[in-house]
Amino acid sequence: MLDVQFGQASDPGKVRTNNEDSMGAFIPSSRQQARTHGYLFAVADGVGGLDLGEVASSTAVSVLTEEFGKAQSGAMLISLLPRLVAFANSAVHDRTLSAEYRGKKMATTLVTCALRHDQAIVSHVGDSRCYLVRNGNARQITQDHTWVNEQRKLGLITTEDIAQSDSRHVLIRSLGPEMFVSPDTTAVTLLPGDVLVLCTDGLHDEMSAQTIAQIASQQKTADELARELVARAVEIDGHDNTTAQVIRVRSVEQVGMYRGRPYRLPG
Repeated sequence: MLDVQFGQASDPGKVRTNNEDSMGAFIPSSRQQARTHGYLFAVADGVGGLDLGEVASSTAVSVLTEEFGKAQSGAMLISLLPRLVAFANSAVHDRTLSAEYRGKKMATTLVTCALRHDQAIVSHVGDSRCYLVRNGNARQITQDHTWVNEQRKLGLITTEDIAQSDSRHVLIRSLGPEMFVSPDTTAVTLLPGDVLVLCTDGLHDEMSAQTIAQIASQQKTADELARELVARAVEIDGHDNTTAQVIRVRSVEQVGMYRGRPYRLPG
């Protein structure tokens, strides 16, 4: 069956006194729940300044992980995850309507990954990322919802231009500002030995995918890898909050699908 090792780390960095990043996970309590629900991991990067970024990111992560645990047994992750992201968006948006925060703005990015059997479903809004590290190479699963990335896709600027742009952190999509949001969702077939890295821009701004792959491919615990990724990013710059979750896939359960329901493959 699916077996993963999980670790996470976060650091406010060298400049900021508060950490507006949040992270969370749903870990199944039994082998049966691993098959009916699976695992869920989430990282969010709050924007908006002061304590509001922290409120937005923590709200999104807590709602997402709580609702995942309440989901119907055997629900298809490819359709469940974007619904839960939309639910988390509504929760963040509703916080701005409360008496405590009325009249204030808050927003957050979110990247989340659900795993079951031999599949990982990744859903995201904003510029927090998910990488798949396999055989020493890292592939970026998510595409940043930023103004400069849209310009790159149109061929107006290059990838190298993005790193130097003052607008590289301008988001075109985030959780909270609007009542509705559309996440991008991707399915990935997992292999034993794969490593998934979820991170905020405080990490991927400072490291190439190659460096992330080199660190994540080491034979260390997932906690050690997460701490090393964050520590390296803070050492390089440290002007932003930095967060990483590392999920190492130790074994998978290959299944087929019949009328939307999984069944074990022989062998």
